[in-house]
Parts: sequence; structure tokens; C-alpha cells
Amino acid sequence: MRARLSGLVVGALIVGACGGGAPVHSIVPVPSSFERGSGTFVLDENTRIALADGGDAELLRVADLWVGPIKLATGLPLPLGASGQIRLSLDAAAGAEGYSLIVGEGDVSVTGGDYAGLFYGLQTLSQLLPPGVADGVAGHRGTFEVGAAEIRDAPRFPYRGMHLDVGRHFFGPEFVKRYIDMLARYKINRFHWHLTEDQGWRIEIRRYPLLTQLSAFRAETIVEKNFDPYVGDGQRYGGFYTQEEIRDIVRYAADRFVTIIPEIEMPGHTLAVLAAYPELACTEGPFEVGTVWGVHSDIFCPSEETFEFLENVLTEVMALFPGEYIHIGGDEAPKVRWQESSFAQEVIRREGLADENELQSWFIRRIERFLNANGRRLIGWDEILEGGLAPNATVMSWRGTEGGIQAAQQGHDVVMTPTSHLYFDYYQSEERDSEPLAIGGFLPLERVYEYEPIPSDLTDEQAVHILGAQGNVWTEYMKTEQYGEYMVFPRLFALSEVVWSPADAKDLDGFLDRLRWHLERLDALGVNYRALDGR
Repeated sequence: MRARLSGLVVGALIVGACGGGAPVHSIVPVPSSFERGSGTFVLDENTRIALADGGDAELLRVADLWVGPIKLATGLPLPLGASGQIRLSLDAAAGAEGYSLIVGEGDVSVTGGDYAGLFYGLQTLSQLLPPGVADGVAGHRGTFEVGAAEIRDAPRFPYRGMHLDVGRHFFGPEFVKRYIDMLARYKINRFHWHLTEDQGWRIEIRRYPLLTQLSAFRAETIVEKNFDPYVGDGQRYGGFYTQEEIRDIVRYAADRFVTIIPEIEMPGHTLAVLAAYPELACTEGPFEVGTVWGVHSDIFCPSEETFEFLENVLTEVMALFPGEYIHIGGDEAPKVRWQESSFAQEVIRREGLADENELQSWFIRRIERFLNANGRRLIGWDEILEGGLAPNATVMSWRGTEGGIQAAQQGHDVVMTPTSHLYFDYYQSEERDSEPLAIGGFLPLERVYEYEPIPSDLTDEQAVHILGAQGNVWTEYMKTEQYGEYMVFPRLFALSEVVWSPADAKDLDGFLDRLRWHLERLDALGVNYRALDGR
């Protein structure tokens, strides 16, 4: 259970009930530096938590967020105060989101470069406790030993993301919170929430009530992959999040230093919207909320009515999500309806555009100006490069790395999320009959782990535009929350190490050894996951 890092053996640490003979455990994602000490720290009924200078409100909140579950699991009092054996403090020298964790025989020091860094230092400390103890799983009594060590750590990338598509299949607020919890535990700091699709609109927009009355529900859902001939299940399906539920989830995520990036698809993947507001299309319809997966031809018409609708929707979205980015999709938008539309063709002529690709670019540039005017930044899938990239746009490169390379070379920020390594809707085994139904492809844990987000094609100056990477979870065939977990875990652990740990710290065998303890943690939490092959 070891991984090599900067000449040190990183295997870390400890634990168990005193005298329990617990095995040595390891940290995921592997930290920047680790040095094992001698002796142990004992967490028991006498342990107190010391907050530097008595603790301001935010320090107190971060401390309580960590202490609360441990108290629930163990019954230990763990009071917060000005003095104690576990000391929490801030020191900017640790860097943005960085921390140091020093475990001695009689005390523990956790120092964050900022509040996020302190939070992440505490997540590492949680991993040095038995499975379930730091996660609030009741039934752990006694005292707990933590092996002495000195850890200094900071993230490699500022953007460490996971995605969840709730348009194809809806997952309720409590699952979304549970999902965010797991991201935060493994130092993922961006949650990309895919809220709208051809098959369902999932966010309450008060100005347009039909979006939740009609667009949020489909008549039925295709059975497995019965496209031709089509077979539906005959069951009405849908759901949506109220604005109050979204505010609650946003607050919940922010408390755990996870920023939510909402996605409102345009100009394609909009069939559900058109079913409620057909006047936004270039054709008369009729339109129905999608019941099959794939790409649909009907998209927004580039009309003033459409832009008024989108600006009104985005105004409500921005009021709910305070983060910097608004994701506008931009992917898989067939141009056939624009080719057939005299109105769209007139827009092309009027604006001096070359073709329908430039029309899409014009469409997205207009949305970007609106977002920028409201203090937000636009991010979209790599198709937004077609016809010319909006001036301040960030590109999410999914069809490989080429789009990301092109955008970075143009001086645009990039998040890497290629299908080859980061699509968690792909099968986890080549023996598909042994796996739940998936969209296709093959993405084993090892391939996720081997991914390098910075392409060798980029110069050092261009490489700074690679903000990080993101795993994507498209839910066409994930009908249940349990199946969603199965597709995410343990691949999420590999992603966390890709985006957090130093590139030269990667060691697949060491990672797989360290992973065993984290699967025990998933067991304690009741998380459904795929077992490791041959291990």
C-alpha cells in the first residue's frame, strides 16, 4: 500500500480503535509531500478542538462541519474553543486551497492557506480515521489512534470537476447533496449540473411556468435500446427542482467549497422547451418532450423572441447560482432547421455570416455579451469553436483533446473532459454482459488514472489555459441513483488524483493498493460501487 512521491514512501497512516490492530491506510488523492513520523495521536473523550485566535465565523463553520459527523459517529464531545489538542488555523503561505497537516504524539495541527485549504486538510485527516467515523456513520465507540506524520499539500489544478446529467433521468435533492458530499471528500471543487435536455427541463423558472408544468415531464421512456422498432415503457416520467431546493443545494455545496456550474442547453438539445413554447422554433412543430436518446433536429430559432426568452431564463438562473460560470451547452446542434428556415437565412444575410456554423457562433456571442454584462462568464462544449469562438468563452473539450488544444492556442481557458478518459457513462468492462446497460464505449479505472490533462502540443504559455479536468456522467441508461453511483465509483477516485496530485506522483499500482481502504469507506457509507477487477 505505497506510492512513491518525491523520494518518500507515501502510505499513510494509521488507525483504528486502540489495540485494534488496524492496517496501514493511504490517502486519495495522494498529497504533494508526506513524511511519516513516530508514535500516534489518540482521539478520545478528552480531545478538544482549538481555533486560532478563538476562530472567526467561517473558521468555526469549517471546524463544526468536520467535528459534527465525528461526534455523531462516536459520541465523543470534541468541544471547540481557544485551546485543544487539534489546532486549526490559517496561513496564506500554504497557498490557495493548500494545507499542512502535522500529526504528533500529543497534538494535531491543520493549517489552511485559506478556508478551502483548511477544509481539505480536514478531509485528509478524516481519511486517517476508520471508515465511517468522519462520515457520521453511527456505532463507532472507543478511542482512535492516528499515526504521526507531516503532510504538505496543494492542488495541481484550480478546476477539479464532476458532472451530473439530470435531464435524461432525474435525481432528487437529497441524492444531489450526497453526490456533492462525495465530491468534497475527495477535493473536487466544481459540480457541473446539467439541468436541461430534450427529454426534460429540471429547473423552476417562475416567468415561464410551462417549463415545469410541461417540459419537465415526458410521456414515456424508450425501453433499453429499442430504437427501431421503437418500444416505450408507457410510464410518464419527470421531475424538477424548485428554486428553493436549488438555493438550498447551492448553499450546501458552497459550505463544502464546491461551486455549482448550471447548464442551460442552447441552441440544441431544446426539444422539451419547444414542446411548451413552440414559438421559439423556426418551424411550426408540433413538438413533444423527447422519449428517445440521441440528437434531435429541432433547435431554437435565432429570433428576438428566443433571445428574450433566454435572457429572462438566464436572469433567474444567475440569481440562483452565484458562481462565475454559466454553461450554455452549444453541443450537437443540427443546422437542418436553420437551413430550411427563411428567417434563419435572412439573419445570416443580414449579419454578413458565411453559413449556419457562423450563425451558431453569432447566437452564442450574443448570449455571451448578456452574461458578461451581468458579471458572468460563458463556458460551453467544444462545438462553440465552430464558426468562431466567442471572445471570452471557456471551452470544455469533450470530443477528444483537439478542441481544447485549439482554444488554448487561441488564449482561451479550457477544461479537459475527453470521451476517451473521462466519460463515466462508458462500460467498465469489455465483458458487457456482466455489466449494467450503458451507452457504449469502454473506460476502465486504469484509463481514467492514466489521463494527463495538459497536452504535449502546448507551449508552457499555452498550458496555463488548461484549468483542469472533469468527469462526465450522462444518464440515458442510469435509471436509479444506485446505478449512478456504480458508474461513478471508484472512477471518481482516479479523477481526484489526476486533477489534484502532482503529475510525477502518479503510480497506478500504489493507487490501486491505496484504493482498497476507500472502498471500505464506501461500504460504510452505503455507496454502491463497482468492485475492482482481480483484486
